[in-house]
Amino acid sequence: MKVNNIFAAIPGKLDHEQVEKLVENKGICIERIISKGHVSPATGWYDEPENEWVIVLKGEAVITFQDEVELRLTAGSYISIPAHKKHRVSWTDPENETVWLAVHYSP
Repeated sequence: MKVNNIFAAIPGKLDHEQVEKLVENKGICIERIISKGHVSPATGWYDEPENEWVIVLKGEAVITFQDEVELRLTAGSYISIPAHKKHRVSWTDPENETVWLAVHYSP
């Protein structure tokens, strides 16, 4: 076993959003996501086949759902997104890193 730190190895410059799988097993995937001003592509929506639980550990973000509901997440905020609930990241803090933990699991 090895002890890791969720805030370790955050790059000084982020040309693109960084997604790192921390755990992957049958029925579950846990990712660390680092954003700095990154948003979802302008076209299309995330339409995940799994449920997703996401928490912002550091920073801020806005998630917009296809039904136009917007949720602002700050450090400590978390949400559960049901499978196939179309959404996108419409804003992350451009000045500071936003560190997310995302858990994808079977519906």
